[in-house]
Amino acid sequence: MSDEAHPFAKFVAILGRGKTKQRHLTLEESREAMGMILRDEARPEQIGAFLMLLRLKEEAPEEIAGFALGARDTMQIPADLPQVDIDWSTYAGKRIQLPWYTLSVLALVNAGYSVLMHGTEGHTPGRVYTREVLEALGFPAARSLDEAAQQIRDRRFAYVPLEVLSPMLRHLIDLRPIFGLRSPVHSFSRMLNPFDAPTMMQGIFHRGFMDIHAGAAQLLDQPHMGVFRGEGGEIERRPNKPTQVWMTNGRDEPVVENWPALTEKPHQPPNTEMNIADLAQVWRGEIDDAYATASVVGTIAVTLRTMGKATSIEQAEAMAGELWAARDRDFVTG
Repeated sequence: MSDEAHPFAKFVAILGRGKTKQRHLTLEESREAMGMILRDEARPEQIGAFLMLLRLKEEAPEEIAGFALGARDTMQIPADLPQVDIDWSTYAGKRIQLPWYTLSVLALVNAGYSVLMHGTEGHTPGRVYTREVLEALGFPAARSLDEAAQQIRDRRFAYVPLEVLSPMLRHLIDLRPIFGLRSPVHSFSRMLNPFDAPTMMQGIFHRGFMDIHAGAAQLLDQPHMGVFRGEGGEIERRPNKPTQVWMTNGRDEPVVENWPALTEKPHQPPNTEMNIADLAQVWRGEIDDAYATASVVGTIAVTLRTMGKATSIEQAEAMAGELWAARDRDFVTG
């Protein structure tokens, strides 16, 4: 074996030199490192050490932005992209409440906005994931990026599984049971925005990550980005809790707004059945569920505000209510 250092070793060394000498990777270092990982130019031992050292240190905005760029560099994005208004990431899965955000997305699509969703499933047992819900509602996942582009053209919506975007990223997320911890892949995958939508929506579980994601969006010069602590870590407003939303517009400093609770009941009991058929029934108006409706409309409102379609929280919520009320009840099946 050669004594010469492996090309990827420098990145592990930057992170592993100890408390006094370690530092964050720069954006360009992060971009190069993730590109090497996804092109299979790093050894498995290096990848494991790299990801866990990042987890221990906690990611910086420069690293999240650089990793997203490095991942995009390795993707086979179609040359002729359709217009996409909103990029919607969905990587957490739901275990306490149904994924009401899926109805928020479909209501936005039904109202004329185009949405690309991307995510993954199965990494944590006992959760309901977006893919199975969308398929039950009549929106099967795209099997390629070309097919996703065509779905956007045909119906303004597509869901792309992470393994279609990057099989290696899916493999890295699936290592969670091996590590016993989430890795930075869970964070930067939310920022891939493969079809370059001007508005990027993000939900997180840990509130301490909002400034990191906002900072990464600034570095990426993302035109519009909204991030908040959503139910279960998904992009879903919790109507029974106040919600702090961080919004960025390009490289401008974040705008932080505190959205009030939408219901007076402070606690919502867990949904013990998690019957995804309820989603279609709520869409068609066959079930009157105040929590579900508030969650759907509240999530739409945050999205419209992030897009710049509303100039205040009050206007956004009024617009969202009108958008939901005007939905085509036959738009979804299931």
